[in-house]
Amino acid sequence: MVLSSGVFFPTQFAPTACSVGAVFLWGASDFAGGYGSRRANAFVLTAFSHVCAFALMLGIALGGRGSLPNLASIVWALIAGSVGGFALAIFYGALASGQMGLTAPIAALLGAAIPTLADVAIEGAPSPWSLAGFGLAILAIWLITRPEPEIQNDESGHPKGVVRAALAGVGFAGFYLCIHQASGSAPWIAAASRIGSFTSTAIAVAVIRAPLKLDRPALRFGMIAGFFDVTASALFIYANQRGRLDDAVVITSLYPAVTVLLARLVLKEHFSRWKFIGLLAALAAVPLIAAG
Repeated sequence: MVLSSGVFFPTQFAPTACSVGAVFLWGASDFAGGYGSRRANAFVLTAFSHVCAFALMLGIALGGRGSLPNLASIVWALIAGSVGGFALAIFYGALASGQMGLTAPIAALLGAAIPTLADVAIEGAPSPWSLAGFGLAILAIWLITRPEPEIQNDESGHPKGVVRAALAGVGFAGFYLCIHQASGSAPWIAAASRIGSFTSTAIAVAVIRAPLKLDRPALRFGMIAGFFDVTASALFIYANQRGRLDDAVVITSLYPAVTVLLARLVLKEHFSRWKFIGLLAALAAVPLIAAG
């Protein structure tokens, strides 16, 4: 927009700023959820986190006095939440069973690649700057994902948690594509999506007959994960509504950098020079995508 003084205000960077905010929140949320799932069933903890998330976002939506989205947008939000919530529970289980520094980037890479390709096919190729940023972001995720010699494998020979992380990534892609169809108030859409998330995870809890046990630390981590996750979702929805889907998806998919850093600082997981280079590449990718 151009102000009366003739000074250009870069409102085109608002979606990027929201996406970057979502990166930090989603990265911290995944760490909290994955760490909490080491003390409880991942589906039970995820269902609880979705209840907390819904309560928070409902309060924000009511306080903001935004109008309710139309029925079609609410339905898309419910579908997105159902797919994303189930995928998130699988992802927390993957984080709990394997190294966070490996499983988080795998889910992010698949979650970003599918909707990005779909958006490019529909809206056309982005600018050269954005393409360069996409390439750098993919390189960053790959560097962070590089397997380390000391990583343990499961019975199939794959590093622990990789298969579940891949399934979660496909589910995250479904969330991105479905939430892209919803329009209207970001808080209301985020709140509606958590109804779908809780429903799908609660059904899973009932089917597998998981014990409904959460000790105090697990409750605390579940609440933190829920609050951060739904706030990041609202920021992503805002960025998606005001920019390109592929831009928002690629930037927010850099969240493993935060998860990896927290795993290194808190859990003392190995942090190689390649992961450090990947983090630097991730930081460099954001302004390139924003410049497009």
